[in-house]
Amino acid sequence: MSSAHNHTHNHPNLKGRNLIISILLNVLITLSQVIGGLISGSLALLSDALHNFTDVVSLIVSYVATRLSKQKASISRTFGYKRAEILAAFINATTLIVIAILLIIEAYKRFFNPEPIGTNLVIWLSILGILSNGFSVLLLKNDAKSNLNMRSAYIHLFTDMMASVAVLIGGLLMKYFEMFWVDSVLTFLIGLYLIWVGYDLLITSTRMLMLFTPSHINVKDVVRTINKLPKVKTLHHVHIWNLNDDELHLEAHLDFKENISLTQFNDILLQIETVLHDNFNINHVNIQPEFNKQDPKEIIVQD
Repeated sequence: MSSAHNHTHNHPNLKGRNLIISILLNVLITLSQVIGGLISGSLALLSDALHNFTDVVSLIVSYVATRLSKQKASISRTFGYKRAEILAAFINATTLIVIAILLIIEAYKRFFNPEPIGTNLVIWLSILGILSNGFSVLLLKNDAKSNLNMRSAYIHLFTDMMASVAVLIGGLLMKYFEMFWVDSVLTFLIGLYLIWVGYDLLITSTRMLMLFTPSHINVKDVVRTINKLPKVKTLHHVHIWNLNDDELHLEAHLDFKENISLTQFNDILLQIETVLHDNFNINHVNIQPEFNKQDPKEIIVQD
């Protein structure tokens, strides 16, 4: 099988230092909110602390995945650890949804048995959460635009910042209006929000792990485009998948109209590589050339 690799993808300059700072900040927030939640009796504050704890875990996973993804390939690991970041995103999204469901269940139980809350502690600790998570969000904002793993960490931190805002509002309502049932309602809403933001990330990372065709790629369009090239008869047996955020691969069989030479094939392969990159952002191309070979010619062939 002949292959061509158009190494035009860009590896973002992921800042591990920013992740470390975010991890330390979230450890501080988590410990403060756990202690404060127990003292004040606020379920919303404890739920925010639990969410912060998942942030700590997810950030550590993201940091490890980022470091692993930079390791070189070897004979036993021909792709290296390039998919580590996708796996990290999947783990983060799953934990986010699980924690959210647990929060919703606990909020439902507490709603029918509201308890007095130590509001001053809730207010000050929610402000601490807003400031710390807000700073972490700013640290990771740029990297989150180009990397799924970093986006998962960014989403964790952003949602936690918003949760702290909700807890602050709830603390003020409880302090000045004694609306203690707000604590359960806020917890319930935080849980629903976490499920909403985690679902998209879970679907995206799952599709990548399962090697599904990216949603923005129409395989039939790809085939039609390549079939228009000179001497090409049929592109078939096609696989298109994301190895990670930066690498979009195509593997296929290419049936030619005539028995061309290897030199001619190399020229056509260069054309294919350019067309796929420019039109579909596919940057790794692996083509098996064929002429009059008796094999299935369908676009998709079950291996």
